[in-house]
Amino acid sequence: MNKMENSLERINPQIISHTDKDTLKIHLDRYKYAGLHLAPGHIADIACGVGYGSYLLATDFGEKIQSIKAVDSDPGSIEIAKATYNHSKINYEISDALNFQSQNLFNTIISLETIEHLQNPGDFIRHISTHLLQKGRFIASVPITPSMDANPFHLTDFTKKTFRSLFEKAGFKELHSCIQKQPYDPGTIANKKTVRKGLRKNLPLYYAKNPSKFFARLKSLWKDGFCNKYLVCVFEKI
Repeated sequence: MNKMENSLERINPQIISHTDKDTLKIHLDRYKYAGLHLAPGHIADIACGVGYGSYLLATDFGEKIQSIKAVDSDPGSIEIAKATYNHSKINYEISDALNFQSQNLFNTIISLETIEHLQNPGDFIRHISTHLLQKGRFIASVPITPSMDANPFHLTDFTKKTFRSLFEKAGFKELHSCIQKQPYDPGTIANKKTVRKGLRKNLPLYYAKNPSKFFARLKSLWKDGFCNKYLVCVFEKI
């Protein structure tokens, strides 16, 4: 079975390191929040990773769930999910978020820490909305402090306003939201032995080419200090 190393983008709780424990906790807390705000019925978990979040939903909120379709574009992650987080209510599938298709509509679609990776996040939201029942819920999250500078896999930096605007334009209204805070130690980031795999390697060069991102980072440090913030929202299809 593929063991998959933990990285900025994927965590496998079976081989979690000390430095990844806080990140895993904040991921699990997002799923617990999503579970509390599910529209009961059929659920889709888009970009499910190795499946620990889908499994949490099925075990902790099973009374609200008829089925979960959990999809991820990475075959290795789905292999781990099927072997480690198997549950009678979960069906794991390999699928890209933008190409996700289902013959049946869902009561709730969850996609956590996905939208910032997409070239056209608005297209994704509109596409996903076609798979939701009327008054179905879309539960999503993004970083709202700068992340593109440190994480080369992130294609958009969001604010609370720009994130919410995407859903409003796609025909959703907000029902609930929360902000998660994750302090970090800059000394740990500078330590090659403890930094998570995938961090941007030549940050000074990136800032030289993208000075607006440098000033966005300075503004974030002045406002929030050494702390990443994430917005998790529950939207309803109008």
